[in-house]
Amino acid sequence: MSSDPCGENVSLPLRNLLNSIRCVADRVRDGESNASDGAFDLSNFRDALNQAVKAVSHEATKLSLAFSKPPLPSPQDVETFSESTMKSVLSLSTVYYWLPKDQGVSLRRQVRDATVEVLEGVGQLVEVILSSPLQSLSQDQLTSTGSVWSACDHFAQLPQDNKAAVLMVLSDQIGVVKDAIEEVEQALSEAEDPFSDVLDNDQGPRGNQDTYWSEQDRLLIGPCRGLMMAAAACLKKLTSAVKANGDVTTAQNLAQLDDLADITKEISPGLDDLALCLYPPMDYSGVENNVSKLAALLKKVLEIIRSSHVCGESQLTWVQFLEGAVDHNLQKAQDLIQQDS
Repeated sequence: MSSDPCGENVSLPLRNLLNSIRCVADRVRDGESNASDGAFDLSNFRDALNQAVKAVSHEATKLSLAFSKPPLPSPQDVETFSESTMKSVLSLSTVYYWLPKDQGVSLRRQVRDATVEVLEGVGQLVEVILSSPLQSLSQDQLTSTGSVWSACDHFAQLPQDNKAAVLMVLSDQIGVVKDAIEEVEQALSEAEDPFSDVLDNDQGPRGNQDTYWSEQDRLLIGPCRGLMMAAAACLKKLTSAVKANGDVTTAQNLAQLDDLADITKEISPGLDDLALCLYPPMDYSGVENNVSKLAALLKKVLEIIRSSHVCGESQLTWVQFLEGAVDHNLQKAQDLIQQDS
């Protein structure tokens, strides 16, 4: 008895469809866009992209409904469904390729990721149909169909231009940094020395000191937290600067916005590395290493901001202030670490 739930005549075009979708998704994920001839219209592109993704959603829905209950569609119908689904997939990928890099790398990445998500969702739906016994609409098929709809709906939230794309990157980074700071502050409020109210510090080791911070640890956390707060302030101030001054009318300004987005993505991993070293038992050498790395990164970010078109006279004030804050907290942390060594 065949293990193929759909039967060979029905499953063959579906397997071919699945393989073709995977190939298209791989090309979109790794491929380059067409070169701009100078006549690109971003508004027309968005309209075409929305129409293409609606067509994919429609074809995926038809395909799912065709296999939602017995009897199986005929081999001819399956061939027709597969062809129309593949046509919509190719149309979406073709429209994506219209978007040239000179409209901004950040924008193109977000459109690419959204396109790949849709293509992978349709591929997953086809895979589920191939593997599900045709008795009734399976939960997996319902979930896969819903995932395609959700991925298609996401296109309505895509940024309108590269400035909006960079602002979305900054918003994501602000959220991640905020969460990391809150985790450290929550740990600080909970990890109390259980013996601090009954014994003096000079009475030697007591209890399991691996589970709480010493007084010296807490002193060192101060400037480390100061660096984290400087990172959060930098991201918030940069967001305001991009909103006020961000420009997408020249290649140079588009590239500067992309540079700002790329460098700020490095902040949250650097902050996480520092935070991990702070938990008891505190790793002083790790703290020293990661404090220096985060401070160097923040100074690099501020220097890129300073040299970009989003930095006017009013922005220069807070750039200089944050540069001073970074230097102050770095020096304070290094002094405390040297005292302990």
